Amino acid sequence: MDYETALSFIHGRYKFKKHPSLDIIKDLLNRLGNPQKDINAIHVAGTNGKGSTVAYLRNIFQADHKTVGTFTSPFLIKFNERISVDGNPISDDELIELVEKIKPIAEEMDETIPGGGPTEFEIITAMMFLYFAKHPVDVVIVEVGIGGILDSTNVFEPTVSVITTIGMDHMKILGDTIPKIASQKAGIIKQNRPVVIGKVDDDAMEVFKNKAAELDAPLYAYGSEFNTSKPVMNNNWQQSFDYEDDDNLVRNIKTSLLGFYQPHNAACAIKAYVLHQQDKGKEVNSSAIVSGIAKTTWPGRFERVNDQPLVVLDGAHNIDAVNEIKKLLTKDFSSNEIYIIIGILADKDYMDMLNILGSIKNVHLVLTKFEAYGSRQSVDVDEISGQIKSKNPVSVIDDWKQAIAQTAGEMSEDDMILITGSLYFISDVRKLFKLE
Repeated sequence: MDYETALSFIHGRYKFKKHPSLDIIKDLLNRLGNPQKDINAIHVAGTNGKGSTVAYLRNIFQADHKTVGTFTSPFLIKFNERISVDGNPISDDELIELVEKIKPIAEEMDETIPGGGPTEFEIITAMMFLYFAKHPVDVVIVEVGIGGILDSTNVFEPTVSVITTIGMDHMKILGDTIPKIASQKAGIIKQNRPVVIGKVDDDAMEVFKNKAAELDAPLYAYGSEFNTSKPVMNNNWQQSFDYEDDDNLVRNIKTSLLGFYQPHNAACAIKAYVLHQQDKGKEVNSSAIVSGIAKTTWPGRFERVNDQPLVVLDGAHNIDAVNEIKKLLTKDFSSNEIYIIIGILADKDYMDMLNILGSIKNVHLVLTKFEAYGSRQSVDVDEISGQIKSKNPVSVIDDWKQAIAQTAGEMSEDDMILITGSLYFISDVRKLFKLE
């Protein structure tokens, strides 16, 4: 089997099942010898902030001289990124070996199980568990795909569970209210295992507290059991803050990831690290916390990819993330013009997202299209451009490469281009800037 054949098998699987459950993934893992029982892992869920929280955690553990596995989605440049060790994707040969092990089992399940065997994400999840069972690391950080309770990753006992934020996304799958979505995320809380909860509203927190109490799971909430000081931004595209919990005070932590939410995400990672260390009877290494956070980069999170002209990428793809972008632009980038080149998937709340960005006085919206993944499509920008409430005229340039080139040619040297709207879109743009 070659690499392309292996990828074709993975991507050729069902994307979703009509009636999702954990039965299929548990059956698949059982046939593989239950590799999920052999890993030492932290589980991370949340509407926004999962990716950067995972990145912070990985870098803290690495700074503490641990080998770290990560399971993340989606990938930005190459599929192999989804399963990584110390930030390095698994090799093509390793991926092929995993598929060769799983493919015949999946095909046997296709023939014997009504409704078919494992989905694409179940296959990838099984690959991850199998890989880390065969190639042990000190800790694996597992990012939830969608939701929590019925997510394919929700089949192992974590040392710590983390829920970063709750917002209105994937509502057709998870529910149309905050408590319903919170109930799905709460599914990763486990019996007697600590759970870290980020900044969420009262309705969501009530769901989490009730679930944690039911399972005797110690709950640590941002703003209560742990907190950060107000971040200060410096001229080097960094913000600094202090972290504090009942047992630890870490001062002058610096992150190059911008946004009001980044100290919050870092704090969730720090608390998860602290709890993991306590679970293992190990000391908390404050210098590893400071060093790990400082070293953390996260592609597509207010990522500066060019200086002249200034071009920034951000994968904001839902209302909560766009609101955070608005806060950041209003506070720290209000003195010059900002050209937002935006492509959004058609199944997102695109009108609300566009109206939020269009309400910023120094923002000029440039709507564009991109090649979406699978059956998903980017929104038809020609149809919606006239409906947007914007402080400034809205442009439409269907070809996103042309949109970047044309905008760069028209802006002044003090202005900024922000490219956003979808992680899939950002992945394509990063290739243009040769960030591979």
